[in-house]
Amino acid sequence: MQGLPETAPKGTYAGRSVDERRADRRRRFLEAALELYGTQGYAAATTDRLCEAAGLSTRQFYEEFTNRNQLLLELYDLINDEASAAVAVAMAAALQREADLWDLVHEGVQIYVSANATDVRRAQVAYVTIVGVTPEIEEHRLSRRRRWVQEMCVLADELVRRGQIPDRDYRLTLSAFVGAVNGLVHDWCRSSPRPPLAEITGTLTHLLFSSLTIAPRPPAETNG
Repeated sequence: MQGLPETAPKGTYAGRSVDERRADRRRRFLEAALELYGTQGYAAATTDRLCEAAGLSTRQFYEEFTNRNQLLLELYDLINDEASAAVAVAMAAALQREADLWDLVHEGVQIYVSANATDVRRAQVAYVTIVGVTPEIEEHRLSRRRRWVQEMCVLADELVRRGQIPDRDYRLTLSAFVGAVNGLVHDWCRSSPRPPLAEITGTLTHLLFSSLTIAPRPPAETNG
């Protein structure tokens, strides 16, 4: 190729490989999506506007993504994956130092809220923009919620084993908690002015701690 040094490895341009250039393009599209999806919503973030924000062409967009739905899902998964990894690291450290239950719950919630809501655009994408775009995207969103429930159930099982919470099935409890998180953060995104994140963290900490430590009231017995 004209202008390429004779010593440059095959498949490189300006010292970067094809894979490196593609990774950079995907990063730029994801950053553009975070800005547009997270501030203006899905409908306003047309392909042309995404390309303009990324400083890339429509051709390059379709080399990386089938459509805007795929880009939205990749961004949504990235936000969830990063939050999940951060919480997992924090919980492993808390278990290692044998933190008491309140501190463990508070730290987990605080890390989660910080990962997802310190940048309001991330919360907007994960709790507002993603909702109801298409039936396929909605099913993916619900599947991610189920994954969060499963991850929390694994942690609950470990807390049961350590004797920190009662031995019972927490799946419904944790499913209800994840639903509450989604509803609360959705409302927080739509509020003006928004309550401080410390209030969100405190509310969710109290809710989860109580859910783990207060046994559900047994159903009333009926005669006949």
